[in-house]
Amino acid sequence: MSEKSNLKGALYGLLAMAIYASHDAIVKGLGGKFSAIQIVFVAALLSFPIISFIMLSDKKAGHLRPLYPGWVVLRSVCMIVAGVAAFYAFSTLPLAQVYPILFATPLLVTILSIPMLGETVRLRRWAAIGVGLLGVLIVVRPGQSDLELGHLAAVVASFCTAMASVIVRKVGSEERSIVLLIYPMMGNFLAMGAALPLVYVPMEISEFALMGLIALFGLIASFITILAYREGEAVIVAPMQYSQIIWAVIFGYLFFGEGVDAATVIGAGVVIASGVYMVLREKSSGTSENKPITNTRHRLEMPYAPRSSLFGRILKRSSIPLTERSARVR
Repeated sequence: MSEKSNLKGALYGLLAMAIYASHDAIVKGLGGKFSAIQIVFVAALLSFPIISFIMLSDKKAGHLRPLYPGWVVLRSVCMIVAGVAAFYAFSTLPLAQVYPILFATPLLVTILSIPMLGETVRLRRWAAIGVGLLGVLIVVRPGQSDLELGHLAAVVASFCTAMASVIVRKVGSEERSIVLLIYPMMGNFLAMGAALPLVYVPMEISEFALMGLIALFGLIASFITILAYREGEAVIVAPMQYSQIIWAVIFGYLFFGEGVDAATVIGAGVVIASGVYMVLREKSSGTSENKPITNTRHRLEMPYAPRSSLFGRILKRSSIPLTERSARVR
């Protein structure tokens, strides 16, 4: 991979993370009035037209019966829980506190890959996991600051995202991409729709448009992420997710009057350093057979588009399978 390609991959990755951070800022802004359930439901509903077009354009023969129904159902549940939990965390906590907790997802992926993928984790990676989780504790500061339900929600989102990622790594090579897409989508639609009457708040046109913007930003950022991994090596692109902490500080200050204390900065730095180290270790020859982190980070869960389309040309030239975006499930 040339230096030029890696540079393009890194720049695409930075752009995708900026769009994702904008997505999260809108979620936080709407969270003051609407529940996470309503935001998730409307954003998912507004995603259907584009997603449906791509799905209907997929001419690949096959059926929608999962080869591994148990894993597909478990992953769908994880994605539903992770989506609501992440949206709730962004709605109730400062942005700069949510991201460091979600950045622990790669560490949890490594831990879960031991029983689920048969991964071997050696002493140095265990040390990195321990250091990263210590960074999360620095941010959360149990016993020194009031723990809110949002902190628990962020932890739940991180764990469920890691679980969903490892499941894709386990069955994704055999299970159709459209199956991995449609079951969580339908589960999300049904579950959020069933709960919606309990939490529904009437929306103005501008608020409905913002929820549509959430769906649009998530889709655009996902495709830009595919471009990033097509152009650059995973070891270069994956750490770009940590740039979101910069946007969290900027957006938090400009739009929500949020400050950042020393503990949050230190904890975020520890988690980021641990994550970057583990990505670099996975890149090392012989360190990891399955490479659970770089093979499950920042992926779009989308069926393959027709190769004559713009999306199809992008996907055809991409070297990565389409699964899901790690650290958060949108």
